[in-house]
Amino acid sequence: MEFPEVEEEAASEGVRLEDLAPEPLLTRDYETRPALVYERLRERYGPVAPVDLLGVPAWLVLGYRESLQVLQDDAGWPKGLENWRARTEGRVPADWPLGPSLEVNHVLIQGGPGYPRLRGAWDTALRPFQDPRQPQAKRLKAAVTGYADELIDLLAQGGRTGLADLSAQFSRPLPLMAASHLLGFPGSQGDDALMDMWRVLDAGPDAEPALARLLVTLSELAAAKMAEPGDDFPSHLIAAHPDLTVDELARELFMLLGMTSDHVGILISNTVVEVISGESDGGVRHTLSAGMIRETMNRVVMRKPPLVNFVPRFAAADTPLGAYTIRAGDPVWVSSSAAHADPLFAGQTAPGSSSISSRAHLAWGAGPRQCPARELASTIAAAGVSRIVERFGHLEPALPVDQLPWRSSPFMRGLRSLPVRYELNGTVAPAPVKPAEPEADVPAASEVPDQSVKRRSSLWRYLTGLIRSGD
Repeated sequence: MEFPEVEEEAASEGVRLEDLAPEPLLTRDYETRPALVYERLRERYGPVAPVDLLGVPAWLVLGYRESLQVLQDDAGWPKGLENWRARTEGRVPADWPLGPSLEVNHVLIQGGPGYPRLRGAWDTALRPFQDPRQPQAKRLKAAVTGYADELIDLLAQGGRTGLADLSAQFSRPLPLMAASHLLGFPGSQGDDALMDMWRVLDAGPDAEPALARLLVTLSELAAAKMAEPGDDFPSHLIAAHPDLTVDELARELFMLLGMTSDHVGILISNTVVEVISGESDGGVRHTLSAGMIRETMNRVVMRKPPLVNFVPRFAAADTPLGAYTIRAGDPVWVSSSAAHADPLFAGQTAPGSSSISSRAHLAWGAGPRQCPARELASTIAAAGVSRIVERFGHLEPALPVDQLPWRSSPFMRGLRSLPVRYELNGTVAPAPVKPAEPEADVPAASEVPDQSVKRRSSLWRYLTGLIRSGD
């Protein structure tokens, strides 16, 4: 494929990123219709484009082939902010908005000699939760199914039919609850952490104090697991990497809690939207009911991956990529969303085409640094979608699909809300009777589906406030 609009000077080996005039990426157009932004960049620059990320220049990889070239060559395109030439030279502003999210040196960000051991420890610690033959994986799947039913039962208190925000009332809390199970939170501590994680992900005015509280909570959890290990992810990670400090372990737990919850929540919502809106091929409803949820999710992330741009990598040496030579130390952001829309790739994954499997997507990355928790996340999402399919007799968007509100960030893209009209299968259990004298620090029973959820009281109070009466 030729890209005639790429300027000859820009295509030469001597061009430098800092000498170009990159286009701002995070614009209003990107917020509402990122596909058009990617297309415009591709038409002008080819498979690799210079962009401005809130005042900092970077290379954005738009081509599928070029994305694989970067993702599969960890030595040639390493992670680790120590490899960023502009940062080393003091040319990245200290108050750069994306700085805090990249400074937390966990497994997703880290490069350098310590990474292989840390990644190995992650793989070992996650194995019992990702292998469906293991008791830990079986307990996790059962727990997720139970959480999904609790959320649907709570929603049902508004009536057997009605309106609901399936994102706020199901897709977002479910993976947070699953992550809390994985982390082995004791009692209500996990409840407060889930709410703070939600505030951090929403990046609102209370995000900063919520992040501070969350890091303290995770540090306390890390210290507790070091003192008294259990059969949970932190304990397995400690066993696989005993040299981790409390602060280091807390950062890894933060990554698991944040990344798994946001990624999985978006994946659930996107899958539901595709199914109930009829955007996918005509056999999707039957496919889901026939137990082919995993394959459906693979096809969904081809079109709408939750993680649209990966954290940056850096050229280890001057390396040709697309129409440019990327200089050593330049930041390179691979866009899975743009790569999936690459005509050289998308044309081979069109409906009816069998030339490329739906598993060729880059939603979980590729190469040696492919997401270590991809099977875990897929299991949680599939369990959630399965319960929706089984519990709802009818589900339809309450807004036209093109009017659903989206939230975009430099990394993720998902729905702000998913308003639906629903009809549940079966009958709705009556609301529990309010006790005469509820405990002082626990909401009254009328505010929660039953007293077994006291351990998530603040989360349940929030979710109860979202219930809308139906019948």
